[in-house]
Amino acid sequence: MNLFSRVLTALSLVKRQRFKPSSLQFRLTAGMTAASSLGLGSIAVLISWTMQQLLVTTHIQRVQYIADRLPRDVELYGEMLPTETAVQRAINNSSSPSLMIWAKRPDGMMLAESPSLQLMPELFQSMLMEIADMPLQPKVYQVRNRYFVLYSDRLAVDNVSIGQFYIAQDITEEQAVLTTVVQRISIATVLIIMLLTLTTALYIRRSLRPLRKMSQLAETISVDELSQSRLYLDRAPDEVRELAQMLDAMLSRLSQSWEQQRQFVNNISHELRTPLSVVSGYLQSLLRRSASFTSSQQEALEIAASETDRTVRLLQDLLDLARMDSSSLYFHQELVVLNDLIAEIANMGAKFSNHTIEIEAEQPKISLRTDRDRLAQVLINLLDNAVKYSFPEDVIMVKLSQTEEQTVIQVIDRGCGIALQHQARIFERFYRVDEARARSTGGVGLGLAIVKSLVEGMKGQVTVWSKPNEGSVFTVTLPNL
Repeated sequence: MNLFSRVLTALSLVKRQRFKPSSLQFRLTAGMTAASSLGLGSIAVLISWTMQQLLVTTHIQRVQYIADRLPRDVELYGEMLPTETAVQRAINNSSSPSLMIWAKRPDGMMLAESPSLQLMPELFQSMLMEIADMPLQPKVYQVRNRYFVLYSDRLAVDNVSIGQFYIAQDITEEQAVLTTVVQRISIATVLIIMLLTLTTALYIRRSLRPLRKMSQLAETISVDELSQSRLYLDRAPDEVRELAQMLDAMLSRLSQSWEQQRQFVNNISHELRTPLSVVSGYLQSLLRRSASFTSSQQEALEIAASETDRTVRLLQDLLDLARMDSSSLYFHQELVVLNDLIAEIANMGAKFSNHTIEIEAEQPKISLRTDRDRLAQVLINLLDNAVKYSFPEDVIMVKLSQTEEQTVIQVIDRGCGIALQHQARIFERFYRVDEARARSTGGVGLGLAIVKSLVEGMKGQVTVWSKPNEGSVFTVTLPNL
């Protein structure tokens, strides 16, 4: 494998490692790559331009030197030979296979020419001579696929003009060598930029590793792990270490606040439930002996007893949530026949409500290893929710199905339904879609929150589909353990 292939392989590896355009790693790498590309590209262009200028300047100086010497050689040979012969002798002495010289009389007729010019094709000669009539200063011209430095000047002997001479220096081979060198410089520059990109990406990725660890910690941390979660970044930069220390301090404060809140809810629930239970018992005893009370007194006692029972249920729900938050709620796994459990809960729900509850099971006996009491609590809350928000004549359906991997329980009602904007929040604590209706039904917004916590404690999930005025479908999915 050559160097170019290795670079491509490494770059593809970096790309596979979650190299997102919106990431800090991509932006830093792109910025440094752009800066290095600009710098190295500028250097490569400068080197190529300098080499081109050196090549042209060298040949121009040579042509200029021959142009200055040629008239003197003609004068020297002219003292011993005829003018035409002297011009030819001077041209022969100065010309070479790559250097062509010719001279013309004032009338345009050829006076003398170098042998190398005579060997050129006639068409090429005519094109070269046509271009050579234009320049006064040495310049580089391209004639088809060849390059020449062309120059022309007046030819005089003893200050008497005898015509015009022309010089053509062939630099095609040198230009080809220069082009090859420039191509290699370009390839080398591209390879260096790619290597720099790879090195920069890997270095930046390694430098950002502490930030990724912080991100992973923030993504995976749970409430129960707040007090134990700490970041250890000894080799990280000072700024990242300071950020990690601030994050550790914040996690510690969050852990303390959460523990205080949990302890407060737990304590207040315990402290209030006992006296409220006693008050509820006295109120129920008074209601049983209400024959001697007036109608207004009896109504006041009924309201007080109802609100007391509602408060006791609220405290019990808060205690359950506090136990689940502290992970002290134990799930007793046992083999449960779901058909019998659902039938039992449905009969109890139909007895205490004016609704018909139907059960539809795919199989006559579906078993699941789970906590019977917790699952029963989930079903009771879901059926209670369906009863509260359905009309008395509506039928509530419970569907039960099982596959090799999971068991699905659906509670279906034809009630008022839930608007789409509320469906994402109905499992939040104390969230109620309709405050007035929830208060009239005695709801406090904890039933579905308890359902969600219990189902997740059993490694399952609960979802809802609902449409206003058409009803709701609550789906509980539990894994087959």
